[in-house]
Amino acid sequence: MPDVGGSSLSVSAVGEIRVLSFDCYGTLIDWETGIWDAFQPAIMAAGRTDITRPDLLAAYADAESAIERERPDLAYDAVLAAVHERLCRHFGLTGIADEMHEAFADSIRCWPAFADTADALRALSRRFRLVILSNVHRAGIVASLQRLGVAFDAVLIAEDIGSYKPDLANFRVLLQTVRERFGAEPEALLHVAQSLYHDIEPALRLNLRCAWIDRQGLRHGGHWGATPETAEKARLMAQVPAFDSLADLSEALGCSPG
Repeated sequence: MPDVGGSSLSVSAVGEIRVLSFDCYGTLIDWETGIWDAFQPAIMAAGRTDITRPDLLAAYADAESAIERERPDLAYDAVLAAVHERLCRHFGLTGIADEMHEAFADSIRCWPAFADTADALRALSRRFRLVILSNVHRAGIVASLQRLGVAFDAVLIAEDIGSYKPDLANFRVLLQTVRERFGAEPEALLHVAQSLYHDIEPALRLNLRCAWIDRQGLRHGGHWGATPETAEKARLMAQVPAFDSLADLSEALGCSPG
């Protein structure tokens, strides 16, 4: 049985878990499809046909992480607008109006949920407290929550925390919230995420239990997509159990939709 932050995902370990915290974009919401779809107007305006989805997502990963490091004070919609502008420069797109940067930022409201998300969350909510820990702004998370099919017990976002994951401050706020609201210690928390860079690596640095939702199929040679690569991939993959979907995790935790 694989490790979950140092403890096996055995019946006894599952019995200790009371709270599940989730990354949102990339884990619950299919942000890569949302990003690709929202960049199409710029591609069409510039008359380009050579920009592929893998190329765009890789450039997005670099641009977003750089801007969040440079300007952690920016709300996420401003980050997205700046990313769009930087991507247009990166690909040499011309004829791009400023309004298109703002439209890209606003597209977060339309990013779809993964097909398995709502049913799995409903099943998990019958047994666990559910928390979101996300690199997003208030207006963006409101629209996404409406797509997820459950009421979360706490929603923690970068705009309120004042920093972006992988900053450890975000995870310390998570731990404080779980303790104060639910009376749960760290060993009762399981952090669930797709991003090794944003979530799994910093969470493990604080000795949190983690479960990796391998949405990109990295174990099978998939692309990193919109997530920055990490040199610690092999170590991280060895430390946490990987699931292909949220439904698989739900089943492993003894929950099933219905």
